[in-house]
Amino acid sequence: MDIVHAVARISTAVLVTVTAVAAMVVLPGVAGGQPGDRTEVPYISTAPLAAQVAGSVVSVAVPLPPEVAPHPPECDRLSYLRWRSVDGPAESSEADRIFVAQPGIFEGAGAFESVARNTVVAAAERGMHVEFWALDRRSNCLEDHAGTSAALVTGDLDTATDYYFHGKEIDGRRFEGYAAGSDIAWLAQVGLEQTLRDQYDLLRHEFPDQKVRKEKVVCGGHSMGGFITGYFAEWDFDGDPATTDDAGYNQCSGYFALDTVIRAGAPFPSSGVPSDLPEELAAPLEAFTGAISTASPVLALPAVINPETTNMLALTGLAARLDPDGVNDIVSRMPDNTNVNWTLRTLLAKDPAMFATGSPDVRSLNATNEAVLGAILDDNSQPLGFLQTSVGFLTGGPVQDKVFPLPSTPATLESGSFGDAPKASPAVYGDPQVVYRWLDYDEVGTEASLPEESRYTSRAGEVTSIDEIARNLSEPPLDFTEWYFPMRLPSDLAQSSAPSFAAHHLYRDGVARNPVLTVQASGGITLPSTTHPNAVSITLPGYNHIDVLTAAADQNDGRGEAVSQALAEFATP
Repeated sequence: MDIVHAVARISTAVLVTVTAVAAMVVLPGVAGGQPGDRTEVPYISTAPLAAQVAGSVVSVAVPLPPEVAPHPPECDRLSYLRWRSVDGPAESSEADRIFVAQPGIFEGAGAFESVARNTVVAAAERGMHVEFWALDRRSNCLEDHAGTSAALVTGDLDTATDYYFHGKEIDGRRFEGYAAGSDIAWLAQVGLEQTLRDQYDLLRHEFPDQKVRKEKVVCGGHSMGGFITGYFAEWDFDGDPATTDDAGYNQCSGYFALDTVIRAGAPFPSSGVPSDLPEELAAPLEAFTGAISTASPVLALPAVINPETTNMLALTGLAARLDPDGVNDIVSRMPDNTNVNWTLRTLLAKDPAMFATGSPDVRSLNATNEAVLGAILDDNSQPLGFLQTSVGFLTGGPVQDKVFPLPSTPATLESGSFGDAPKASPAVYGDPQVVYRWLDYDEVGTEASLPEESRYTSRAGEVTSIDEIARNLSEPPLDFTEWYFPMRLPSDLAQSSAPSFAAHHLYRDGVARNPVLTVQASGGITLPSTTHPNAVSITLPGYNHIDVLTAAADQNDGRGEAVSQALAEFATP
């Protein structure tokens, strides 16, 4: 998948332009292995399937190696979200299958909320009890969700925005700002090897019997998570090729790829830098990328992609969750600073002139909270393919072609970076008589639609509910968006021959040793083809990159959600 390359390429272009112009429940830990101190906390959800699927956040003490730079004690724990049937076994080892998912770039465990619940139910309809686990990277231990969590209790958006923007306290706690400098320096030492070790240690702790892991665990992920899983399959965790119980491929019964492929190597093969290099080149490259990670441990651009903006997306989801029809609630509360202003222009400007001059002002648009969230993420307006969902369409006022950052020409829509859907933008700003609202995925093509809607989309091309994505962005205790994406991880993925990997990257046929399910969206971004000899490959019309995680259980064609159906079928003996 060309995601990281696309992020770098698009973000560079953006920067050039910007420069130019529930109560705690502690369950017994599973005996086995060094990690311990396990807690599991159920959480309340308003998801449609919440009555059938229980969700909880699990945390296990797994300290980082002593050589890792100073870090908060919270970062010596591994966490994941666990979903299971309410009438299924309480012990994971007694489930029929357990899907274990690695998140993609800028993605937290909460991003899997919909596909996880849908999969558990789809499997139950086949007579199976499966679990779905979404792993959270260690870097997410630096995030502060107190404002969002408190706002869900009070039902008041100001609870969150006052905390994050105005220094108000919640239970004696004050937001200390976004971590930087020495607070994030330790992440330069947390790359691919530590990420793989974390998954292995967690699986060993939860399933001490290797035979249970091999029989029941299905490893996979979304986006970049497919490439992490590819390395996991090929890894030797004790560095001794004479023993294979610790081999990555022996921790999984199969692999699943959600809009990605299961393959070790660079997520951006078109970068021109091969993953396998001779030692005389691999060593200096590893040293060079290590130096870059040390200088910039977290991917934080001046606008669009940084901790503040990823939190802004979660808060936008929170606003739509608390008051879908509220007008101008979240944008009017956003800080008036360079980062936020240029981010809003980049994501919502209708043409280059609006982006460059700020006229009309994005903040002058009269739109409901749902419409703002939809405009940011929908494939008919979001300019970046890797952030797109098929979540409905604008209504309430006239729309026009959106020509920033590029017009929707055939070449643009076929480029693999900007998605394959033509882009639309509100045509009226600053008029109190015109309030833009949002048509949900199942309202497109109905009497509520505007005539021009058919120029941009159809019912067949809408699969995700705006209500559901708003909830997913704000409700799960491990969030959808990742504030601190570690730079070390993508650079490591591109170096399969790095000298520091030599003792562990041993089983280059590890992926081929187990069955693979590859589910790809038809739109959004261009993906490489799987090289697995017997992969089951499915392409889903109407889906975009995020839709494979967020699509609604009930689709416009009257069928069940396709990704979860495929996963449940894959898990069936």
